[in-house]
Amino acid sequence: MSGAGFGRRDMLKASAALGGLAGLSACATVPAARLTVFGRRASGKPWIAPMRMNVEEIVDVKCCIRPFRPKGPCLDAVPLGDTLVIHNYGHGGSGWSLSWGSAEIAVTKALSVLPREIAVIGCGIIGLTTAVVAQRAGLKVTIYARELFNRTRSVRANGSWTPDSRIALTDPAGPGFGDVWEQMARISWKAFRSYLGLPGKPVDFSDQYNLSNEPIVRREHPADPAVADSYATKGLPQQDSEFGHYADRIKDIIPQARNLEEGENPFPTKFARTASQMHFNFGSYGHLLMQEFYEAGGHYEMRDFHSPADFKALREKVVINCTGYAARELVRDNTIIPVRGQTGWLIPQPEAHYGFRYNDVSVLSKSDGVMIMNFPPNAGELYGVNDSTEIPDRADIEDGVRKVAPLFADPMWRA
Repeated sequence: MSGAGFGRRDMLKASAALGGLAGLSACATVPAARLTVFGRRASGKPWIAPMRMNVEEIVDVKCCIRPFRPKGPCLDAVPLGDTLVIHNYGHGGSGWSLSWGSAEIAVTKALSVLPREIAVIGCGIIGLTTAVVAQRAGLKVTIYARELFNRTRSVRANGSWTPDSRIALTDPAGPGFGDVWEQMARISWKAFRSYLGLPGKPVDFSDQYNLSNEPIVRREHPADPAVADSYATKGLPQQDSEFGHYADRIKDIIPQARNLEEGENPFPTKFARTASQMHFNFGSYGHLLMQEFYEAGGHYEMRDFHSPADFKALREKVVINCTGYAARELVRDNTIIPVRGQTGWLIPQPEAHYGFRYNDVSVLSKSDGVMIMNFPPNAGELYGVNDSTEIPDRADIEDGVRKVAPLFADPMWRA
């Protein structure tokens, strides 16, 4: 697709490593909504395991800074003396979701100059995935980074499939970005599906519920005519309507949400909407990627970089820069806007294999713990924008736990 740099030599080799896009439409048979139901209560309500919402069971609070670029991810190839630097950073809240497709674009550009070896800068989810894709394409790879995967900002995210979460602003990104986004999303979806069913559940699906006592409607993003300013005038987005939304382009492969009828709703709320959603378990998934990287002969070297000039000192003459938010300082990309996010973690509750959003709190039970995110009322895409604070706020997570605890104290669970 336009702007993606595809069609170069060895494209078939790189695509084959990820399974390509052939037959992707055949993957569209995932049920629209399957309920995590293990029977029915005496009242006739479907039964699922209630979650334990206790602040005493909070075991961690993490802050993640998402690297948001209004134009979308930077995937440019830039000559630097005798070194070719290919950028792969700036994915906003979609780094996990787009990692495989973004990596294939970057590696395809690297293959265009026929290297035998490359350097990958950064070991977050984008860097590690890029390194593995390059190895599958036959390249020798060294990762240079300050930290290995389990200490990067990537493992402070929530790890859900959110491929167009703060990925771009519609106007700065331009009309052609949708094609590039779709290419990344489809390749990534195909690649993640190959990890389903493996031990440790590195990639998994679970039912997600939107719960409310008011009718639930699909959220729209109309522009507010009273807001005169925009990114163009302020250098920061001023309202939700400026953000690009591209998910409708892949409706043929993504499970779609539906409203539950009264007899289907397993929660003590008047309304519920559900869909199956993919998520990633950091420990098992990261371990698999690191294992593949090392077994394929990959090398890791701890190194800090202060400017692009440092790339020229590397042995490798093709460098893929996957430094995420750090690229703002490293390559002086002042278009990167920090977006703060915070997650709290309760101990794992494997019997409650689902997630929900209620009372402005998002909860997801994963194999590595129950993730909590607490939002202000009516929080939209602007929440956390231009906030680079990485100090965790436990009180915020405790507040979120208390906001959803009454959901499971309802007498209905004992009926």
